[in-house]
Amino acid sequence: MFQAHFKQLLLIGAFLVSPFLAASVAQAETVQDSDDPVELVVYSGRKESLIGPALAKYTASTGNPVKVKYGSTSGMTALLLEEGDATPADVFIAQDAGALGALAKKKRLQTLPESMIVTVEPRFRSPDGLWVGVTGRARTVAYNTSKVKPSDIPASIVEFTDPKWKGRVGWAPGNGSFQAFVSAMRHRVGDEATEAWLRGMIANEAVVYPKNTAIVQAVGDGEVDLGFVNHYYLYRFLAEDPAFPVKNHFLPNGDPGALINVAGVCLPRQSDQDARKAAAARELVRFMLAEEAQNYFAQSTYEYPLAKGMSPAKDLIPLARIETPDMDLGDMDDLEGTLVMLRKVGALP
Repeated sequence: MFQAHFKQLLLIGAFLVSPFLAASVAQAETVQDSDDPVELVVYSGRKESLIGPALAKYTASTGNPVKVKYGSTSGMTALLLEEGDATPADVFIAQDAGALGALAKKKRLQTLPESMIVTVEPRFRSPDGLWVGVTGRARTVAYNTSKVKPSDIPASIVEFTDPKWKGRVGWAPGNGSFQAFVSAMRHRVGDEATEAWLRGMIANEAVVYPKNTAIVQAVGDGEVDLGFVNHYYLYRFLAEDPAFPVKNHFLPNGDPGALINVAGVCLPRQSDQDARKAAAARELVRFMLAEEAQNYFAQSTYEYPLAKGMSPAKDLIPLARIETPDMDLGDMDDLEGTLVMLRKVGALP
C-alpha cells in the first residue's frame, strides 16, 4: 500500500516539476513491471488434448499463463463475430482455415507481422497476413493393403462414383474435416459438380461412419476397402500396431481429394487491448511456429509442421510431394452452404 502511494506521489510531484520528467518516471515504472506475467485469453477450436500441451510449453517458456476457452471451431467463430471488438480473446486457434477466412472477410482480425509468418509457405497462410497455418492436415485415401493396390486407386476423387467401387468406400459426411473438403471441392469445381459427386457416392452405397477413426478401423478390419480421411489417423493405429494393414494414398495433380487444410492461428481485433498483452499474443503465434511447438505437433499428433525447416514424423511423405489444390484456403468459409448441400442430397439428416 505504501509503495503504491509513494509511486502516485512521485508521479504527481514529477509532473509539477516537469511533464517530461513525469513521463520518464511512468516509462521507468512500465519497464520495471515488464517482467510480470501477462495472462492471455485464448479461444480454441481444437481439443484440449491436442493443443493443451503446446500451450503449456508456451507458459513454461515465457512465464505467461493462458486462460483457454475450448469449443468447436464453428462455435468459437460465431462467438468472436458476436463479441466483435469487445471480445476478451487475445488469440484464436482454429481447426480449419475456413473459419479463419470467415473472420478475415468480416474484418475481425489483426494483421500479423510479415517477419512472423514468412517461414510458412504462402499456400498455408492468408494472402493478406491475417492468419497463419500452424499444422497441415492432409486429406488422403486410406486403403487396405490386402485388398487394394495403389495402382487400382483412381487419379481423382470424382472417379469413386464408378460402379466398381460400389459399397467399398467409407466416408463421414458428419465430420468437420470432410465438410471442409466438400467446401474446397465446391470452390474448385463448382456447386453443380460437387452435388453430382455427392449424389453419385450415395448411389454407389458409400458406407457412412461417424468419424475418421472409425473409417480407418473399418478399412483395417476389411469392412470397406478404402476410405476418405485425414492422414494422421492412420499413424495413431500404426503406433500401436506397426503391422496394421492400411496405408495412405495421396491423390495427384491438385485434386480436391488431396486438400491440405490447416489448423491455424490469428489475433482477433480488440478495442482495448494493452501493449503488453498484444506483444504476448504475437509471441504466442511465434511460439506456435517455432521449433519446440512444431516438433511437438509433428511427433505427438502426426500433423505436418508448416514452418520451414521442420520435419514431419517418420514415414510421412514430404509435404512438398503432396500436390494440393491451388486455392486460398480461407475461401472454404461457406460451411453453412456446404451443410445445406449435404442435407439436400441426403448425406446428412
